Amino acid sequence: MNWNQQCVWITGASSGIGLAAANAWSKKGAFVILSSRRRTELDKIVSGWNDDAQKRSLVLPLDLSQADTMSDHASRAIAWKGHVDVMVHCGGISQRSLAIETALEVDRRVMEIDYFGTVALTKALLPHFVERKKGQFAVITSLMGLFSSPLRSGYCAAKHALHGFFEALRAEHHEDGIGVTMVCPGFIHTSISLNAVVGDGSNQGTMDAKTGQGLSPEQCAAQMIRAVERRKPQVLIGRFEIVGAYLNRFAPNLMRRIVRKAAVT
Repeated sequence: MNWNQQCVWITGASSGIGLAAANAWSKKGAFVILSSRRRTELDKIVSGWNDDAQKRSLVLPLDLSQADTMSDHASRAIAWKGHVDVMVHCGGISQRSLAIETALEVDRRVMEIDYFGTVALTKALLPHFVERKKGQFAVITSLMGLFSSPLRSGYCAAKHALHGFFEALRAEHHEDGIGVTMVCPGFIHTSISLNAVVGDGSNQGTMDAKTGQGLSPEQCAAQMIRAVERRKPQVLIGRFEIVGAYLNRFAPNLMRRIVRKAAVT
């Protein structure tokens, strides 16, 4: 696929999968809009690109917890080149704590960022896609959007909610030429577990063993981009852990027994 003149907007672009995706799409010649809360980090990333890539980039900081600001951000993104072709929802936070030990405020925070912020940004950009009769959403959820694991109740809830929303959106706007690719990574070696919130809202601050042994963000981004290019409705990314998605579908009781006994940190 020729990405020249295509505009890709990525949230969570300051680290992990979002950063890897921004680097990869930039190398493919796309116009890239980089969003996250941290402007300093985004500026630093772009400053490391060559002159041509810098000219094809826009730093657009945003905070997914502030859903009421998304319309303004969408207007700025569209105004930059006159169009956005792919919206990559990569921003979010995770959670590591037992449900009984997790304050409701923590569940609300995870849902506000991972679900409502993403939905608000989608609704802000959707009329632009409908008007153009083209556009694609790439939604980085998780295997936890397909089945659940202990210590991640709030995170799983938000990721499951995203699947529910975007499957409905896919059906509603099929005739408008709008595509949706649900990206479901397993263990990817990022800082997701370091930054995951625990029961009292503080950060976990440690690397989960399996996360530390996961695929690189670059490997994940490459597979995601191939799925977007092929307009696949869903892609599972990982190693053996992706088997869980099939077990959950075809042998759910077996999967429940496995999850109860599995090491999940």
